[in-house]
Amino acid sequence: MGRHVLVTGGAGYIGSHAANALIDRGDDVTVIDRLSTGFDWLVPPAADLVVADIGDTGTLANLLSDGRFDAILHFAGSIVVPESVADPLTYYENNTVKSRGLIECAVRAGVPHFIFSSTAAVYGSVGADPVTEDAPLRPESPYGFSKLMTEIMLADAAAAHSIRYGVLRYFNVAGADPKGRTGQSTKGATHLIKVAAEAASGKRDGIEIFGEDYPTPDGTCVRDYIHVTDLVAAHILALDRLREGGDSLTANLGYGHGFSVRQVLDTVDSVAGGPIRRTMGPRRPGDAASIVADPSKARSELNWQPKHDDLTGIVEDALRWERHLQTRNDSAG
Repeated sequence: MGRHVLVTGGAGYIGSHAANALIDRGDDVTVIDRLSTGFDWLVPPAADLVVADIGDTGTLANLLSDGRFDAILHFAGSIVVPESVADPLTYYENNTVKSRGLIECAVRAGVPHFIFSSTAAVYGSVGADPVTEDAPLRPESPYGFSKLMTEIMLADAAAAHSIRYGVLRYFNVAGADPKGRTGQSTKGATHLIKVAAEAASGKRDGIEIFGEDYPTPDGTCVRDYIHVTDLVAAHILALDRLREGGDSLTANLGYGHGFSVRQVLDTVDSVAGGPIRRTMGPRRPGDAASIVADPSKARSELNWQPKHDDLTGIVEDALRWERHLQTRNDSAG
């Protein structure tokens, strides 16, 4: 079987980075994306693009029927925690029901390897200590539950069928491709560094801090920010592990230390050369006070060695991409 990978959500932020990384190393890539939040221009030219919803199991089954795919990297899904609280059924549809259909199509087509984009939201509130993979799974939002259900389905499918998987639980993904090929381009994004970069480049009037009374050093939420390039590198290593006959794996992807909202904004101010306007707002539903990864398992099991563990560098890449988007939109407009 060849090295042909199906990347779901490959026109989105992380999926497009993964598609580039796979092509860089010589894999054949097909992207499936309905382009609801992704963009066809983010898909690498060397990849095939199928514009379809992963919920369309007929299209999926047809795509997988010729046996050329040896792996699926599954990024497609909805990702906004407060939105999941307000609209839970859409999240269970997009993240759980459609993932079930994708797993079934993979099993029926004999695709042996499956890498799943999961989240630290499966843990819920865990306190200030770095969280390990064997921590209790107590999601506090439909988003977290929708991802956890998919993890369970994958484990059960792997126990019953000849498919092995990697579940990678993301902490807070940020930054952009250092080569300038792709970055976070979604309209109405809610990720802190993305929003701050938009504010720093004049796309927003400022930024709202949601809650300043959390039990953290400065009262704002603490998160573990990981550069998207390091995150994607772990996916490649997880895929190699499966291709070499390794067991299924669940691993955290983060750096093992956190920054508060205020620390991130101070860094953005420093990189941008001036302050962005900050306003205070109430806490958002579903937000944990602090969540930081223990990435020991990814380091030991995958030999993952992050190269971009630097908040300033992450912000620099994010701001560079934001300015590229502005230039692109200006020329398009």
